[in-house]
Formats: sequence, structure tokens, C-alpha cells
Amino acid sequence: MDKNRWQDIYNSLSPEMKEEVIRRAKAKIREKIRHWLSQPVLVGAALVLGAIVGMLTAFFGQVLQRVGDIRDANPLYWIPALALGGIAIVLTYKKIGKGSERGMGIVFDVAHGNEREIPLRLIPLIMVTTWVTHLFGGSSGREGVAMQIGATLGHNISSKIPVDNAPRILLVAGMAAGFAGLFQTPLAAIALSLEILLAGHLEMAALLPATVAAFTACKVSQTFGETSAIAMNDIFPSANIIWNDSGLDINFILRLAVLGIIFGIVGGGFARLLPLSKKFFAEKIPNPVKRVAIMGVALSVLLLLCWQGRYSGLGTNLTDMIFAGSAQDAASSIYAWDWILKMLFTIVTLSVGFQGGEVTPLFTIGATLGTVLASIVGVPLPLAAALGYAAVFGGATNTLFAPILVGAEIFGFDTLPAFFIVCTVAYVCNGSKSIYAQKKIRLR
Repeated sequence: MDKNRWQDIYNSLSPEMKEEVIRRAKAKIREKIRHWLSQPVLVGAALVLGAIVGMLTAFFGQVLQRVGDIRDANPLYWIPALALGGIAIVLTYKKIGKGSERGMGIVFDVAHGNEREIPLRLIPLIMVTTWVTHLFGGSSGREGVAMQIGATLGHNISSKIPVDNAPRILLVAGMAAGFAGLFQTPLAAIALSLEILLAGHLEMAALLPATVAAFTACKVSQTFGETSAIAMNDIFPSANIIWNDSGLDINFILRLAVLGIIFGIVGGGFARLLPLSKKFFAEKIPNPVKRVAIMGVALSVLLLLCWQGRYSGLGTNLTDMIFAGSAQDAASSIYAWDWILKMLFTIVTLSVGFQGGEVTPLFTIGATLGTVLASIVGVPLPLAAALGYAAVFGGATNTLFAPILVGAEIFGFDTLPAFFIVCTVAYVCNGSKSIYAQKKIRLR
């Protein structure tokens, strides 16, 4: 139909119909413009978000490191007061927390539309209470805290942006920024943020904003002094890790698969035990102040009895023993029970009212377990420890791509084939469990 024909049809319309046609045309044009501008607007917001989160995570991480150093210098001064620190945490949340102690639970509820807001007070509360937990010797992590910081800022920034689905997209981008800023692994941070909300599903609408936010946060936090989590010697195999002179080394691949099965079971076991432990202590000691006081005293005694705080804090003392020296040093420094005790101390610490994340302890659990299994399965010790470092984390979070990229970014991309095999098997063998209880499982 030519232009004149359209003109004739338009002229034949009543004034009311003409006004309606013009109104609809303008609405369509506005919709197209908003669609074209949505990605540039989201990318700009992600850039600002990444910069802010990068600064905050650098500050949080450096204070946390200093707090850990203070505790390690005088464990007999600080660890006995763990119960007092726990009481202070519980009372603080009771007074001004207003539900923000749920942490990642709020993030997931907002992401899935069950709640509307993540309060900004979550950020200072989770930072300070995590510092307190670590100062007095509690066993907990930090990356989950960083992700909460990023998600909270991202969701609150989104309220100023007139783009469809901006709250969910910037929440995902904020999580990527938090993980990347604190842990210096932007690729893994992007993958984790995209796959963590729904099992078996990637939030591809957030891919570009999450990428911008993650790399920005990583660079900004570096500028403010944040460094890689592991000091490591060059102790890993070459690029031909799963090949030999005859082609694929099937025997070695099967050994890697065995490691993957064990790591997946342990990671899934952690994810299963954590909510059960929280429920158990809540039922046995309903009063949260009494719960954290009683269990704080018990944890203090046990932590001091176990080599004066060997299992306190992040667990980086154990991973440094493994990766900073030789394989012989690691084998002699790591005990066969390190992984299970770190696992139990972390579960109890987080179950009774102390704050912090789960991810860094999961790295430690996996690395120490891999050290123990290396000689049993017949995989070089540094490699087995590195594979456990990533795969137990993947098994506990029910993620696949994030642990593979964590391993590659930290330990070198030459080891990528081994991480792919082990993390894939761990993902299959974890029982579909996740430390993030609000995570929805998508059925195919």
C-alpha cells in the first residue's frame, strides 16, 4: 500500500480516531527509543556500581585482613571472648537490623519477586558484624558478604533507572561486582552471578552489565590495594594435563572423575548440613542471645583446643600452607582431619548467629581435602588441592561455570581441562543442593 493510499485512509478517519492513531504511534516510538537506550543506560549504571562496589570491597577486605592479623597475633586474648562478640551481633540486629540479618536470603527473595526492597542498612551491618565474627575467632567467609554489598547497592540504584527489569539486572551485576572486587576473579564472578539465582539457567539479560560491573570493581579494588587471594608458586602441570604420548590419558581422567565425585558429595553435604544445623540450634535454644552465648563459649573452647585457632577466620592460613610452598611442605603441614574440622566449625559458627560468608571456608575445605586425597587417588598434590578448592565450592553452590573459571583464573588456564572434568562431575554428584536456600530449581 503506497503513501497516498495511507493518506486517504488517515483523512477518512474521525478526529477521535486520528488522535488515537497519533497517540499509539508516539507510544511505539517512545518504546523503541527506550529499548535502544536501555543497554547504554544499564552499562553506565553498571560502571558506576562497579566503581562504588570496588571501593567498598577493597575497604572491607583490607579491614578484614587486619582484623585476622590482630586475632592471629594474640589468639588467647580474642578467641575466649567469642561469645561476647556473638551477643553484640545478635543484639545489634535485634535493635536495628529489621530482618537484614537474613543476608543472601533477602537478596534471593527480592530477585524472585517475593520481597520488594533490600535495605541499605544491610551493608554496614554485614560488614561490621563479619569483622566482629573474625576478630573473635569465628569460622566464616567473606565473598558472600561482598555479594550482598553489591546486590544491595545494585538494587537500590535500579530504582532511579526507568528500564524494564533493571532491579533484577543490576542486582545480578552487583553480585558480580562484589565477588570480583574482593576475590579478583572477574570471569568467575560473572559466571556465578548469572547462574546462581536459578539452577540450570543463566541470567543472560544481565550479561553485559554484569561484565562491566565485575571488571570495573576488580580494577578499582586493585587500585585501592586489594590483591589476589592466594600467594602461589609456579607448581602446576603444563597444558598437556590430560594427554600423554598415546593421546587422551583415560587413566588420569578417571582419577580426576573420582576426585569430582568426592568433592561433589562433600560440597553437597555442606549445603545440606548448614540449614539442618540452623534448624537444630534454633529448636534446641530458641532464644537467639542465649544460643549465640552458649555456643560461642563452646566454640571458643574448641577453637583454642584445636591448635589455638587453626580453624578460626577464613581458613587462608591453611591454603597458604598448601600453595605457598612445596608439595612436601603441604603434605607435612596439612592434617587428614583439617577439612572436616573446618567444615564443622564453619557450619556451627554460621548456624548460631555469627555473620560472614561460606565461600572462602569452602575453598579451604576443598583444598585441604584435595591435599589428603592426592596420594590416595594418584593426582599430583598441588593439582588435587587446587581442584578441590574450586570443585567443593561448586558442589556447595550448585554451580558449574563459576568453579571452573575460579580454578582457571587462580591456578592458570593450562589447568582448565582438569577443572572442567572435576567440576562437571562434582556438579552432577552434589545432589542438587545449594548453600543458598532460596534458590529455585528449574525443572526441565
